[in-house]
Amino acid sequence: MPRKIVIGDIHGCNLSFKSLLHEHLLIQKEDDIYILGDYVDRGPDSKGVLDTIMSLLEKGFQLHTLRGNHEQMMMDSANELPAFFQWILNGGEETQESFKVRRYQDLPERYRNFFAHTKLYLETDGHILVHAGLNFKEDDLFADQDYMLWGRGFRSTQKKLGDRILIHGHTPKPLEYILTQKGNCYNLDGGCVFGNKRKGMGYLVALILDEMKFVYTKCIDKTQ
Repeated sequence: MPRKIVIGDIHGCNLSFKSLLHEHLLIQKEDDIYILGDYVDRGPDSKGVLDTIMSLLEKGFQLHTLRGNHEQMMMDSANELPAFFQWILNGGEETQESFKVRRYQDLPERYRNFFAHTKLYLETDGHILVHAGLNFKEDDLFADQDYMLWGRGFRSTQKKLGDRILIHGHTPKPLEYILTQKGNCYNLDGGCVFGNKRKGMGYLVALILDEMKFVYTKCIDKTQ
């Protein structure tokens, strides 16, 4: 039976990403796979993550890709020098090394097209998917696009969601926190790229929406 699967922040951890997909989730072409952004930066193989996604799309897998703040920083880096340095200070050097380029503009067109077509949010039956969160101070939950990329600090239960559930990443949390979440806002960022550097983190986490079942793998990439 086709499943709806959401995957949290990858950050260049391509070995962990492929392990989650093929060894733990055993993905099929009929599955809808949603990825919450932050494919790049900090980890060792940002290019590999993108190549894995593109290869699966070419083979007919149903992948739906959201934009994270790290993709936005990288794209913005082409426009002005302060934005370029912000990207570099937040893990951009690892992405430069992975792609063997110095500037976003130097990326092959297929990668730039991929980033340009990522979504700020997606909705499924009963779920809202976004990288960082929603600004619940706004009447229109989808009005604040910047918050979708950068927002933090909202409560785990929100009346404005009604009978919908918000699934997001962006803010790294220990695995124990992720597996025991309550409310209608679920965070899937297990801090995969941080390995053992942060207590309880170092996991790439997926959520099978049909069952509200967490599936995860320990980071197997060589991170800094």
